[in-house]
Amino acid sequence: MSTPIIAVFAGGTSSEREVSLGSGRACALALARSFPTRLFPIDADALPAGLDSGRHVVFSTLHGTFGEDGGMQRLLDAAGVTYAGCDAVASALTMDKTRTKAVCAARGVRGARSRTFSAAVRPTAADLIAELGPELVLKPNDQGSSVGLQLVSGATDLTAALTGLAPGNWLAEQRLVGRELSVGVLNGKAMGVVEIRPKSGVYDFTSKYTKGLTEYFAPAPLDEAVTARVRAAAETSFSACGCRDYARVDFILRGSDIYLLELNTLPGMKETSLLPMSALCAGLDFTALVRELVAPALRRFAAATVASR
Repeated sequence: MSTPIIAVFAGGTSSEREVSLGSGRACALALARSFPTRLFPIDADALPAGLDSGRHVVFSTLHGTFGEDGGMQRLLDAAGVTYAGCDAVASALTMDKTRTKAVCAARGVRGARSRTFSAAVRPTAADLIAELGPELVLKPNDQGSSVGLQLVSGATDLTAALTGLAPGNWLAEQRLVGRELSVGVLNGKAMGVVEIRPKSGVYDFTSKYTKGLTEYFAPAPLDEAVTARVRAAAETSFSACGCRDYARVDFILRGSDIYLLELNTLPGMKETSLLPMSALCAGLDFTALVRELVAPALRRFAAATVASR
């Protein structure tokens, strides 16, 4: 059996296109050290021409809608193409922050109190403050990379933010002030815990992608017991959402309490991104990490090839 070609998807049509292009280039270069690799720029919500289920295993770095919400995964499944990462069901679930929090809460990993609503039928500031308090986080319910995230304080600030919301589903969440943590999970096992300290106090899109605006501590300076609890919460969340292969799970540590922020099934994958930082804590450099990320898909490809004979 010939070695399959790793088809790296990058780009896409979402607001996170530029982030994806950077991740895709970095991963393609690293994967090419170990496997035949081809970078596929994605410019539409469709599979690219030239993709062959008998020759390619997809490693996607698409972020946001289509890439992470199960749309791409459903098309790959229908075409019989093997791919790394979560399947369509888990991808669709974890793209929805509200559903993710509910599923994880049922397994004992809670999130902040929140309310989901449509921008077209939005609650009043008074309603949200009565339910969740005056210090809130507003963010799209189904986007990543902190796209659209806003911190609001009080009725005047909240009213202005609600008035300016873009179309779509939104999440209003009680703001929890604490230590922001991120954990990579590989094949169900948590890797290192990374602490994120944005200098502005807000880990938004600008803080994530502007050099020098955020400090990262990998591993996070936590005692062993807290580290173990955070890693266990990440593994539980991964399992609860039906994930496979890999994901990144983000938390807020407030005092001794751990709160789930979100679960990202196709996280940023530059060498300086959070998942590679977490992996480095576990002894995996970037090249070793991408080999491990694609390994389960290569095994699925080999098994399917044998079964088809």
